[in-house]
Amino acid sequence: MRIVSLLPAATEIAFALGLGDDVVGITHACDYPPEATDRPVVTAPATVRAAGPAALEPSAFALDLGALVGLAPDLVLVPGRPGAPLAGPPPAVVAREALGPQVSIVTLAPTSLEGILHAISTVGAMTAAEDEALGLVEILRERLADVEETVAERRAAGVRSPRVVALEWLDPPFAAGRWFPEQVRRAGGWELLGSEGEPPLATSWDALGDVDPEVILLAPAGLHLRATLDAVRRAPRPGSWSRLRAVREGRVFALDGAAFVGRPGPRVIDGIELLAELFDPDAFVDVAPSDGWRPVEG
Repeated sequence: MRIVSLLPAATEIAFALGLGDDVVGITHACDYPPEATDRPVVTAPATVRAAGPAALEPSAFALDLGALVGLAPDLVLVPGRPGAPLAGPPPAVVAREALGPQVSIVTLAPTSLEGILHAISTVGAMTAAEDEALGLVEILRERLADVEETVAERRAAGVRSPRVVALEWLDPPFAAGRWFPEQVRRAGGWELLGSEGEPPLATSWDALGDVDPEVILLAPAGLHLRATLDAVRRAPRPGSWSRLRAVREGRVFALDGAAFVGRPGPRVIDGIELLAELFDPDAFVDVAPSDGWRPVEG
């Protein structure tokens, strides 16, 4: 089978299922696993009308239709549209018009952890890798259950959930959406401004001050850690910043959002383990990916 992935998370899923040799085309944003990067690229960044994190949505790209058709795929994995308007028709429509009805086109647009696991199963079913998908989902569920069991034990022992604000854009600030607040909750935190299953929504620094979180997570959409740190340095900080409890207590963290938060693939479970260690380092020791986060100085 010849697979073209128009979604970084789908590329990760395909390789995790042992389908790397079948992947014949990827997007310009597909950078994991490293061996995927030698595949032909069929997209380029596009200028879009959306502001904030939607501007870096996986469907915000220019598709090289000639390159796509030339790869003669049997299966194309495409992203759904984000919550904010973008230029042009949905990728699934563009791919269908270019390739015709004989090519299978599957849209992956999860908004929750369960939806991400279902996406893995869907890719497995479409590629005769059902057993591999079932095995991967089982492993991911077991890892998630281990985190949740430890969190429950800590709550029973009287350790309370930290109050958290997660931001998916910094200038202007956007509160976390889709599966990110769920990651926070499963890791033992209490997300204050985000909404599970909903797109990231614009918020304000005043709103941040009103809830005064104990932990602040900075994970601009689509950015790896180094770019996140650059974005943090460039972003304006309100005059009230230094008075926030999370800042005073040194619990502001920059995350590799592209790897562990922003992509609906297997590494969202790594992201939950990362958050669990940040929230409760006494209970979770050396489970966070070492390259997944850095503290942000006040």
